[in-house]
Amino acid sequence: MVHELAEYERAPEQCHLTTAQLDAALFGPSPALYGHVAVDASDRPVGFALWFLNFSTWAGVHGIYLEDLYVRPDARGTGAGRKLLATLAAICVERGYQRLEWWMIHWNPAARFYAAIGATPMDEWTPYRLAGPALRELATHATAVPTRPAP
Repeated sequence: MVHELAEYERAPEQCHLTTAQLDAALFGPSPALYGHVAVDASDRPVGFALWFLNFSTWAGVHGIYLEDLYVRPDARGTGAGRKLLATLAAICVERGYQRLEWWMIHWNPAARFYAAIGATPMDEWTPYRLAGPALRELATHATAVPTRPAP
């Protein structure tokens, strides 16, 4: 379904995820990615949510960053997306996390759905990305700052 999402977002050539990579990210020795799958009455997968923890230094608590939410076209309007988001909201409440956040492509008609459940767009922040040659170039300067490997 991740490749279906890439197709929907008009960027199938950018999606290189393999089943082995997803399996390792979700079920490897130190998973940092979590996921939920929505199924229909016949147990057919119709949607998914992939997420990871973020942290608010101001609030001092974790939150959930929803990396991807996708519901197959024939299952849209069935409540599958709402149930996936409700599951993540319940995890936040249960664990004391104060927010559930995600990005959305500006043309996505799901904006109406998100507004209907009370989500608000954050227009005061500008997303940045460091990738490719610029990422590699910056990494060459890492020796100047001592770091500790993650546990």
